[in-house]
Amino acid sequence: MRRNSLPGLRRLRARAAALGALWLCAGAVLAAAPAVPTASAPEPVWLGRFADGLTPWREVLLNDKLARNRFALRQWDGVAAVEVHSARSMSLLARPVSVDLAATPVLCWRWRIDQPLAGADLLTREGDDYAARVYLLFDYPLERVPLAQRLLLRGARSLHGEDLPAATLCYLLDPRAPAETLLDSPYTSRVRMIVVRSAPRTGTWWEEERDLAADFQRAFGAEHGPGVPALRGIAVAADTDQSGARLRTRFGDLELR
Repeated sequence: MRRNSLPGLRRLRARAAALGALWLCAGAVLAAAPAVPTASAPEPVWLGRFADGLTPWREVLLNDKLARNRFALRQWDGVAAVEVHSARSMSLLARPVSVDLAATPVLCWRWRIDQPLAGADLLTREGDDYAARVYLLFDYPLERVPLAQRLLLRGARSLHGEDLPAATLCYLLDPRAPAETLLDSPYTSRVRMIVVRSAPRTGTWWEEERDLAADFQRAFGAEHGPGVPALRGIAVAADTDQSGARLRTRFGDLELR
């Protein structure tokens, strides 16, 4: 064995351990409940219709040592929504899906925050808190993942299950970064983040409409090539375990058109 290969192996193992919780969470999303049927016609596909309740959404923990967020169904201004109360805590509300995005590529939803999150930093693990995020997990072909990341992902799948996704797109609110900023998660480049809004305004519903096919191409197209894989999971979350902040975030109905 070459002398410098052992430190390299140690770094790979350390990185796999750091990503294990994140990937385990993603795998749990995909195994959480029966999936939404694949759309066979260009009709709206409801991912979350909160006036009808939270089934089959479920809470997913990144780390059982962290305090958990609280999730509840509420109405504000006539909008049925799920409220995330985050107080020095982190967990996600998630569900698996199975949707052909060639037929329904546009994701629409509402969200709002009642107070901004101070002290977070998108670029560091230590500052990786956020007021609101929406995660999209894709059925990404493993053979299109670069070799070093593919080996790491295979190792993580051997530990945590074959459902761990190879590509996740994350939409977020952040007042410090310009809208449409694209960057990697500080944990892994297999999770790529897009800042949807940078305005610090609070107490207002924002209505979003994102072309997942276009955003996927922007984030992963250079290595994936044309097209967009099927959507396999979705999650919403707030995270305050690093900053110790307390906040409430609301997510309205989510649908694909």
